[in-house]
Amino acid sequence: MAATIRILVVDDNDAVRRGICGLLRAEPDFEVVSEATNGEQAITEAEKFQPDVIVLDINMKGLDGITAASQIKKTAPSAEILFLSQHESSEIVRFALRRAGRGYVLKIDVDTELVPAIRAVSEGKQYVSRRATGI
Repeated sequence: MAATIRILVVDDNDAVRRGICGLLRAEPDFEVVSEATNGEQAITEAEKFQPDVIVLDINMKGLDGITAASQIKKTAPSAEILFLSQHESSEIVRFALRRAGRGYVLKIDVDTELVPAIRAVSEGKQYVSRRATGI
């Protein structure tokens, strides 16, 4: 039996976050250990739960996901960051991955790419949505 992948889901949109959590809870080897609605909560929850993977929205009020990711890596260094965004720009994708991310999934691709992306980044592999341009 495969090891359980412990996941923290961070998105400021309640409907999006609930949908993601529902999708992930359907996977037998995934455990959603916590949820957060902003960057500050993400840092606190990451330190508390030490998840394997953090699904982290980039655009949030207050502390954005990229800035939060840099701080998370200090308190939960083994957590892999999987950015979730609507932005397809190659500049944003590259910037996010250089800062702290292991992967980048476009919100439009969540239903088909999020599960394989989580599995990939949990194994230390990089994952970028196929629709992300110029990568």
